[in-house]
Amino acid sequence: MTDAPFRDLTTLERTGTDVFAGTVDSTWTIGPKVHGGAMMAVCAAAAAQRLAGDDDPAVLSPLAVSASYLAAPDPGPVTVTTTIHKRGRRVAHVDAVLSQGDRPAVRCVVTLGTPDTAAPVHQEHEGPLASVLAMDPTPPETAARVAPGHPMADVVHVARGCDMRLDPTAAHFLTGAQGSAEIRMWVRPRPDDGNDPATAALFAVMAGDICPPVTMNRGLFGWAPTVQLTTYLRRTPTPGWLRVTSSSAVVGGQWFEEDHTIVDETGALVVQSRQLAMVPLPPA
Repeated sequence: MTDAPFRDLTTLERTGTDVFAGTVDSTWTIGPKVHGGAMMAVCAAAAAQRLAGDDDPAVLSPLAVSASYLAAPDPGPVTVTTTIHKRGRRVAHVDAVLSQGDRPAVRCVVTLGTPDTAAPVHQEHEGPLASVLAMDPTPPETAARVAPGHPMADVVHVARGCDMRLDPTAAHFLTGAQGSAEIRMWVRPRPDDGNDPATAALFAVMAGDICPPVTMNRGLFGWAPTVQLTTYLRRTPTPGWLRVTSSSAVVGGQWFEEDHTIVDETGALVVQSRQLAMVPLPPA
């Protein structure tokens, strides 16, 4: 593994006017399959590269990425086919379809522009944002590092490409208990990834799908496949730790929604996401 594993993931080779090729390392997997947020980041990278490859030299960021998951690819070579639908003065829209072989795996609609940089003119002090801001800016000593020896490390291979710490007071599933459908954690890219603004922005997009399924806190284990995920990049994070909360208001019999809220060490809102996923099936 290099010193910039996420930049490696999102560095693509242009093989045609609208087509890009890349390789997904086994680091960016959950179990045997490629992590959904990682695929979203690759699609966003292709969309940005497609626009930057034209006469306009401006490099735009993925403000919103909306993904529909069609298949679960394995690590290895992938291609991304892009289609520009709009190039405006402030906003551009690009479709990106990630495929492995002849099989499409994810279709993304990517909206690109310039993230916020100024202080917000209004900010709520309740709900998910309040919960994530109540966390320490950096993980305390009690935070559980997802690394070799941790129960999640054999499945969450993504933790090999970044630094990931769980808040044990919200990870009830680790002790076999049940609790609220909220998980809290800290995640930080490798320094060479975090110090590059474009890579840091794509890492933040990926982190909108970083938490374990909140259904685990309700005693529901197993694969919880994401059907649709939409992620908003509100601003480029400062280098350092990202604070992450993931929560669900309603876990149904078949479906549940899961929301991620992410702030950086300065307390600035970086990412919001919402996904629709399937509740894990009971053991046969």
